[in-house]
Amino acid sequence: MNKLLRAIQTNSLFVKMFLVMVISIISVTVLITFSTIRMSNNLFMETFSITNTKVLNQIKQQFESYSYSVVYTTINVQNNGTIKRLLTKENVSSLEASNSFYTIKEQMDRMFSHNPSDANMIVLGKNNQLFNMKYINWSVSADALIDHPITKNSNQHPNEILYQFVSEGDFTNGRPMIVATKALTERSTENVYGYLYIPIRERDLREFYEGYTSEGNSVLVMNGRGEIISSNQQELIGQTSQKLLAAAKETEENGIEYKDVHVLDKDYLLLTSALPALDMYLVNLVDQELVIDNLVDRREIVLISIAIVLLAVGIVFIISRRMTTSLRRLVKQISNMAKYDFNKPVAASGGYEARKLANAFNYMLNELQEHVDNLIKAQRKQRKSELEALQHQINPHFLYNTLTSVKFLVKENKKAEALETIDALIPLLQNALGNVDETITVEQEVTNIKNYVQINQTRYGDRIKVNTLISPDCLHYHLPKLVIQPFIENAFFHAFTEKKQGFIQILIAERDDRLVCEVVDTGDGMQVNKMQGNKGKRQLFSGIGVRNVHERIQLLFGKEYGIEVSSELNKGTKVKIILPIIDENDKNNTISKDNTKTRFLGGENF
Repeated sequence: MNKLLRAIQTNSLFVKMFLVMVISIISVTVLITFSTIRMSNNLFMETFSITNTKVLNQIKQQFESYSYSVVYTTINVQNNGTIKRLLTKENVSSLEASNSFYTIKEQMDRMFSHNPSDANMIVLGKNNQLFNMKYINWSVSADALIDHPITKNSNQHPNEILYQFVSEGDFTNGRPMIVATKALTERSTENVYGYLYIPIRERDLREFYEGYTSEGNSVLVMNGRGEIISSNQQELIGQTSQKLLAAAKETEENGIEYKDVHVLDKDYLLLTSALPALDMYLVNLVDQELVIDNLVDRREIVLISIAIVLLAVGIVFIISRRMTTSLRRLVKQISNMAKYDFNKPVAASGGYEARKLANAFNYMLNELQEHVDNLIKAQRKQRKSELEALQHQINPHFLYNTLTSVKFLVKENKKAEALETIDALIPLLQNALGNVDETITVEQEVTNIKNYVQINQTRYGDRIKVNTLISPDCLHYHLPKLVIQPFIENAFFHAFTEKKQGFIQILIAERDDRLVCEVVDTGDGMQVNKMQGNKGKRQLFSGIGVRNVHERIQLLFGKEYGIEVSSELNKGTKVKIILPIIDENDKNNTISKDNTKTRFLGGENF
């Protein structure tokens, strides 16, 4: 993952150009593909709707022809005196009933003319006389008919021909039917004397349109209540959809050719034709997704689009690569130069732009190098002067108090202690007056620390105890002068303002190929941002501040080294000094490669 990120970063210009071109190509291809598919779909649906409208008109003509046959039959039955006499006469003889049956059957065959081929007619009188032309098609009794809702509805609308749907059940021998019913009435009194039933099985009604249907292109017949009475989709028969009825009415009333609707849990293209004589709607539902999928091979279009994109991407890759190679090479040279050899100019090669950039960069590099060299020299000179000045500014109060302490020791005839104090002061003065760029060993620094602690304990007693813990492996390592002592001074004079006694612990060891020095006190603690106190109130031996030490270390060795301070009020302060490993052979600020592990083998208290 890291290698991939580095590769992307190295070729960022090429990657950006390539991605922009690829995204553009893909976007244009996708837009064109979808626009083409959408336009094809729209064109197809327009053409399809025109064709299906013509088909619906043809189907409508068949339904109207059937309706005309029903009306014609109804009128003939209504005007037939023989039928009326049979339906109103009581105690009809068997011979008379048989003759009437054949008369009615002959008239029915002439009326329907085999449209549909299995058309049937039933006549029921108030005298409970039943004439069923094709009993095998619908074996229904007079009692069942007289009590059924279709007869009651005809009674309520005696002047209308009602087309009523009868679902599957025992009443229809398990087959759905559409029954045209008409109450037969006296002309003068309009009293009902019988009923005419012209049933047509749903499968026979389906023959009117089944030849025009296909997968995804369905036709259904719906009555005025939204009930589906016939369809090439058998599972829909008997269902009621008010939403579909409303869409059909809207399409018909507003003269809309077709409409997109979501009915029956699917998206359809809806075409409608009203059958007012039958109080029905002829509905054509086109499953757009299925029909268009069969028409348009989207998979083929997508594969062609992908092939075009891959070809275009390959061409763009080659062109972009050639355009950015020289710039990438220039960037790589600049990066390597910054890492390994800042003085080495970059090679001016490649295209015109790359050569111009390389020449301009080399010119800028020369100017910058000269400026940086001058700046570093001036900064080092200034820093050295500051450090030397601070180093040589031995606090007069410190000398005054030390000499006063020696004076009292002599008066009290403590010559040995006075001599020890003077012996401790002399190395401190020698160390302070030396060259600031010089390094000393850890062992010498520990000796200086002991001398400084001894002088302070002569003045203030042993209320502040100091403990050192030094790894023997580190005694020969070198470190700059006066990097530890300022923090011990700070602990002596500022850490125990509230507390009158405590401990200062000094640890020096090697950790992770670095020399780590820690000064830990159990004093008052402080806020870290107040680490640098007011110089006027300090009585330090060297006058070198904590921040000054931090900046000096980073100037000498880099940003990865320096001072880390942590402190907590009323608990104490911890100062960690991080330095490179400097051996005797690497005294010129070079870091040793020795991987000696830290071992704390000895310590001292004083």
